[in-house]
Amino acid sequence: MKGVIALAALALLAGCANLNMFNKAQPQQDTWTTWVCDSQAQVNWRFVGSDRKQVDVRLGGSDQVYRLKQDVAASGALYSNEQLAFHTKGEEGLVYWVATDDLIGRGCKAQ
Repeated sequence: MKGVIALAALALLAGCANLNMFNKAQPQQDTWTTWVCDSQAQVNWRFVGSDRKQVDVRLGGSDQVYRLKQDVAASGALYSNEQLAFHTKGEEGLVYWVATDDLIGRGCKAQ
């Protein structure tokens, strides 16, 4: 009987370990942060990896995901690719199209 209880406890712990319940240091990869800009544009973004050198960005609830890499910025953090740029400073940011320099939204922040 003790063996059955020990085996059940071991199985329970193994199941919890697979759920990462004990490793709180890992960020949630599937959690999107939603910001709304002064233009009412909605920006969904999340960090890719624990080093925070890349972000995924979706605009307006679209399914298209832009993978942006960290770039040099005078202040704050700038992430960009050939199409899109996302610049954050503190708790707000701005988003613009790189090729045309057209602003999508500024003053973007969590709502």
